[in-house]
Amino acid sequence: MVLRLVLSAVLVAAAAPAVSVSPPPQPAAAFASAAARYDVPRDLLLSVGYAQSRLDQGASGQGHGIMQLTDAVTLPAAAALTGVSLASLRAGLADNVAGAAAVLRSYADQDGLDGRARADVNRWFGPVAWFSGASDPAVARLFADTVYAHLAAGFAGPVSVPARRVAPDRGRLAAVPAWGSGDVGILSADYGPAVWAPANAGNFTVASRTSVDYVVIHVTQGSYAGSISWFQNPASNVSAHYVFRSSDGAVTQTVREKDIAYHAGNWDYNTRSIGIEHEGFVDNPAWFTDAMYRASAALTRNLTTKYGIPRDRAHIIGHREVPGATHTDPGPNWNWTYYMQLVNGVTGTGSGTVDTASTNLNVRGGPGTGFAVVGTVADGAAVTVWCQATGTTVTGTFGTSNVWNRIGTGRWVSDTYVRTGHSGFIPGVPRC
Repeated sequence: MVLRLVLSAVLVAAAAPAVSVSPPPQPAAAFASAAARYDVPRDLLLSVGYAQSRLDQGASGQGHGIMQLTDAVTLPAAAALTGVSLASLRAGLADNVAGAAAVLRSYADQDGLDGRARADVNRWFGPVAWFSGASDPAVARLFADTVYAHLAAGFAGPVSVPARRVAPDRGRLAAVPAWGSGDVGILSADYGPAVWAPANAGNFTVASRTSVDYVVIHVTQGSYAGSISWFQNPASNVSAHYVFRSSDGAVTQTVREKDIAYHAGNWDYNTRSIGIEHEGFVDNPAWFTDAMYRASAALTRNLTTKYGIPRDRAHIIGHREVPGATHTDPGPNWNWTYYMQLVNGVTGTGSGTVDTASTNLNVRGGPGTGFAVVGTVADGAAVTVWCQATGTTVTGTFGTSNVWNRIGTGRWVSDTYVRTGHSGFIPGVPRC
């Protein structure tokens, strides 16, 4: 009887139709579908996503998903426009992108863009600006300018967009000064390179501090413009003294150094520290550019000089090191060794000429032959060496060495193929 039952079960199973499992949606398909459905230029939609998350669906912070839909503005608007649940809009790739496209289209309709106008990517500046959710027109323009800058430069990722010539029609926002110029460009009274854009008065405490014991390093878990806007939102109850941009190291101050920003989640540490935010997400090292490291280290160096703070890891700390912290930033991808070298004055770069005798040199994603090849550099090309590290031992044109040179973000070559004038480590160049 047992044998007959088993055989019956096998026969039933064999006769049953196979259950098909749909593959997870891919970014390219999600963007193409959403763009077609809501008549939003595909590359514009991608550029918004790139500005928000570098097209990372797993990004989690100020917003949700690849498009960083926010609880305050774009998420409920997307739900109302699409009829999709909040949970699906937060977690589903296709729904997240479609929700963003629906919101952008609604803003385009409010701006009176008809079918012909919607086909022109330059006419979407206003809808993109409003998508930021910023109450400050200058911050809204900052976000839209960032999106169009990505369109102009092009970008690579899960979906790549080629560079193009853009001439955005800024409409009413043309009268708003660009970030870093005009009224928005009033420089900080505390730190000359910083743009001053004050946080909401309810998000910090006015004080008259003359001493500071710590510098606390944060990662925004969101975009540069989004973070500045969040600090200006009275509902956020958070702020930091400074925010840095990933692409170029630009810096905005939102709280005076004498005042107490709400950044560390620990009142005692808030009262004795300066909080510095860095645009990006802890799980994605691509945000942590040389430009941002160097600009931030210059500020930290200034702060340590001004307040007599020791330049060590006991006083320059991550958010996660604050007692009672529930945050993990700046996370495992933050290069503390490199940052502290920069803070302590090791700020140089080196240069060299690639010499492979005749062929192009493979560029690796890390300091070793075990890392993937991410490109090539031509024989005879001049390169800048941003920092150096030990890695796989390689025998090349200039002997045998385990020193590797970082020639860009996530771009490494063996030192044995670069003529730098030095054997191994270059004096004055930081260790990565």
